[in-house]
Amino acid sequence: MSEVTRAPLFRDCAVVLGAVSQTGGPPLAPARLTVWVRGRVQGVGFRWFTRARALSVGGVRGFALNLDDGRVQVVAEGTRGDCEQLLAWLRSDDTPGRVTGVTEIWATPRGGYAEFDIR
Repeated sequence: MSEVTRAPLFRDCAVVLGAVSQTGGPPLAPARLTVWVRGRVQGVGFRWFTRARALSVGGVRGFALNLDDGRVQVVAEGTRGDCEQLLAWLRSDDTPGRVTGVTEIWATPRGGYAEFDIR
């Protein structure tokens, strides 16, 4: 069973380690998902494929960014259901490279993204 920890400063925000989020929320409700993906995820097309998956889900805006420590950060805004589809793919064996861990945070959308970009 995965451990769910509620961040004290963010009432509607949950960090879920080790499993796909089951924190709830209506699938059509607007959501912001921030994900940090660990493993061999840089130099393998991970951001490009993440963008392609976000576009195929439809309605997901945000970005994928290489971090200096070797992780990839993904910020996605859209309906909760669409964001959960992207998260399920990020956790799957269908991604390029090799994912060894995924950490997620759910929050209220901030807006400001016209599309899904690679940064």
